[in-house]
Amino acid sequence: MKHVKKPDWLKIDFRSNDQFANVNQIVKEHCLHTICTSGRCPNMSECWSRGTATFMILGDICTRSCKFCNTQTGRPLPPNPNEPQHLAKSIQLMKLKHAVVTAVTRDDLQDQGATHWASCIAAIKQENPNTTIEVLIPDFQGNTKLIDQIIAQQPNIIAHNIETVERLTPEVRSAAKYRTSLNTLAHIAQSGIPAKSGFMLGLGETETEILKTMDDLRQASVSVLTLGQYLQPSRNHLPVSAYIHPDKFKEYKQIGLEKGFRVVESAPLVRSSYHAERHL
Repeated sequence: MKHVKKPDWLKIDFRSNDQFANVNQIVKEHCLHTICTSGRCPNMSECWSRGTATFMILGDICTRSCKFCNTQTGRPLPPNPNEPQHLAKSIQLMKLKHAVVTAVTRDDLQDQGATHWASCIAAIKQENPNTTIEVLIPDFQGNTKLIDQIIAQQPNIIAHNIETVERLTPEVRSAAKYRTSLNTLAHIAQSGIPAKSGFMLGLGETETEILKTMDDLRQASVSVLTLGQYLQPSRNHLPVSAYIHPDKFKEYKQIGLEKGFRVVESAPLVRSSYHAERHL
């Protein structure tokens, strides 16, 4: 595929301040992983300078090898039994009003990490009773009993990203399946907890497919949607097919709201946890 030049209007702010340094120090001291660094998030400087971060539990090695993701793939280490307490303490030190937690996919574990997920949420609640919690979970291979362990802990929002349109899913998402993700989201929504999802633009999808994906997510009762530009992490990942202009993202935001989403974050640098505290 022909290389597509990054447009001049796609600017990433790398400035930092004392708050950025404080967050960075806490993450290192407590041996925590963040999707901000492993995913090479373009908003890391902005979010860390605001005192927010998206924590990644269950290690930094994923059992899947999605072609868009910069997280390492391989054989992960066993879950760290001290991680729930380290995570909860870090959130307390950062004085976070809203905490976002995600994880690598752990297909290697019998329960795919669901028990550890539940322990982390419980620890955060115990240590930070006034902090709202958003979790961004994997599909747990569609096993609703495992998803129910997360639901039982009653986080404020449960997110699971569809990532791309149905046609491109086999190429982009490795082992994940489009319909499994929709079923996962529908199960979350049925629990009464707000379901959130997002997908990337610029991978070769058509506008018709984008609108169809929105409809599929609404059919699954997803209420919060994020849309962002795919950025190629390295030469080993899928190339960018197109850079979508900010005006088009604004148009998709309006369309999403008209389709019934309660909140739509839509801009080139939007990622799932961007401004997540507003989604409540």
